[in-house]
Amino acid sequence: MDEHRIAPRRRLLKSGRISFGGGAAIDCTIRNFSETGAALEVSSPVGIPERFTLVVEADHSHLPCRVMWRKEKRIGVHFET
Repeated sequence: MDEHRIAPRRRLLKSGRISFGGGAAIDCTIRNFSETGAALEVSSPVGIPERFTLVVEADHSHLPCRVMWRKEKRIGVHFET
């Protein structure tokens, strides 16, 4: 399989929150992470907007994101910094 990512991702398992719309939030699990993006596991991708803020629970960082792909219970995001 060809790798098309700009930066290599490392596997991990961290809690996160998808924050959008002035206070709405959806819990997620960060499955892999790089300096340019991440793969997030969610209970359902329905209702998650194209752009949101990912809050990483471990270090309370806030990362603006844009959705690049959606699958059954996962979404891939690119960090917009």
